[in-house]
Amino acid sequence: MNDVDGVELAIFVFVFAVVTVVGFAAARWRRGQTLMHLDEWGLGGRSFGTFVTWFLLGGDLYTAYTFVAVPSAVFAGGAMGFWAVPYGALAYPIVFLVGPRLWSVAHRHGYVTAADFVRGRFGSKSLGLAVALTGILAMMPYIALQLVGIQAVLTVMGVTGSGWAKDLPLFIAFALLAAYTYTSGLRAPALISFVKDALSYLVIITAVLYLPTKLGGWDSIFGKAEAALAKPNPATGKPAGSLFTSDMTHWAYGTLALGSSLALFVYPHTVTGALAAGRRDVIRRNAALLPAYSLLLSLLALVGYMALADPGTVAAVKQAGNPQLAVPELFDQKFPSWFAGIAFAAIGVGALVPAAIMSIAASNLFTRNVYATFLRPNATPEEETRVSQLVSLLVKLGALVFVLGFDKSLAINLQLLGGIWVVQTFPAVAVGLFTRWPHRWALLAGWAAGMAYGTFTAYGRSSPTQKHFGSPLDDIPFVGHTGYIALTAFVLNMLVVVAVTLVLRAVKAPDGHDETSPDDYTADADSVPAAPEDPGHSLTGQPA
Repeated sequence: MNDVDGVELAIFVFVFAVVTVVGFAAARWRRGQTLMHLDEWGLGGRSFGTFVTWFLLGGDLYTAYTFVAVPSAVFAGGAMGFWAVPYGALAYPIVFLVGPRLWSVAHRHGYVTAADFVRGRFGSKSLGLAVALTGILAMMPYIALQLVGIQAVLTVMGVTGSGWAKDLPLFIAFALLAAYTYTSGLRAPALISFVKDALSYLVIITAVLYLPTKLGGWDSIFGKAEAALAKPNPATGKPAGSLFTSDMTHWAYGTLALGSSLALFVYPHTVTGALAAGRRDVIRRNAALLPAYSLLLSLLALVGYMALADPGTVAAVKQAGNPQLAVPELFDQKFPSWFAGIAFAAIGVGALVPAAIMSIAASNLFTRNVYATFLRPNATPEEETRVSQLVSLLVKLGALVFVLGFDKSLAINLQLLGGIWVVQTFPAVAVGLFTRWPHRWALLAGWAAGMAYGTFTAYGRSSPTQKHFGSPLDDIPFVGHTGYIALTAFVLNMLVVVAVTLVLRAVKAPDGHDETSPDDYTADADSVPAAPEDPGHSLTGQPA
């Protein structure tokens, strides 16, 4: 440790300790008869109201990525980093339309994951498995992004080292997160999200009001940011960015926003947060209220420009060679030590909440759609929960591998990489909530085509610091513009689905059994759950 600010570190550690205690105490909060059931451990008893769901989904969707990656993208490239703001405006209408339908059918049939629904809707265990494995894979880089946020603030506070000690903070964060997630399940991040959101609003509003007074006002901030972005990037010889998107970046900006909006709803952690709601209308209310967080995100993105306007921050980031340090460095240099400690704690807690939900979501997918479907069809609810608890630990370990194996200079690529994969499940999950016209084999073929194209293309993208997976953007075939790989792969996916479905319908290929009925999609909490239709293993976890 070099030049550690004791005040900052003390406040950070204190808030972390409080959050950890809250995480363990959450096991007793609104607890049912037992936590040893996925409805309780993995979905919080399916009982959260509008208020709790607001904080849970907000803490779930607005993460350390919000605090670290978005402003750093603005710091590194200017206006292109603002693509994360309109994508929320596009995503929430989708959630408003499809979220209540998924909640209703999941409530009626006891589904715990989106893959449960896909298996029941299309009568295909293979398609459900594909959706589950894709969700697990997409969660790894997203959880990794949260751990990168924690590492960034610890680095700025002076908690550094060499060799294994350099990554020690990540292992400590992993241990704390793993411990209270294992013990308390979804109740832990639900309760901690109250602390997380309160700190987030406090820090961001203070930053937007206070920092401009230290940087000469907004006119000075935008002027200095524009000059900094106009300087050639040593790696490319071109300007680093601009305050406005150009004709060459419009397609990249638009496809990033649209592709991410399609991915938002089908991310396993979003589904988990939605299915934890107690009533159908809770989803609709939150879809209408959550865009308020987009305002918060737009304000935070402006902090990237503030960092560019501060010579001390620019010099520190350049010396470290890591734009992820832009916001922490700015806070460290411009805030009093006591408030910088609070800001760093907000980023740390903002990483723990979503990482916990994501690991729970991924473990539920494995337990329900791999273990209970293929390995132990007669597993008891207690056995399923214990497996899910164990897998949640392994998922976090996998995220650590992502952190240690990928360059962290532009961590937002981690989230966008997960988006390339998870959006390929949109046809089976979101489209399947409205129609069963796509054939199950066609959906599987489309998924395979999208996954193969997206992964191969992303693997071939390099950056000055990363040989593979260096950028989520590539040339769009037949269009002549650069766009988000996820959206191009999704279009290919849908084309394959339509083409193969037409062929399979023409030859009258056997269709799977649909265990849902039309009224399942509008059912509310007071409706009577349908009897399980799987003769070997019910979807509620009880042996049939």
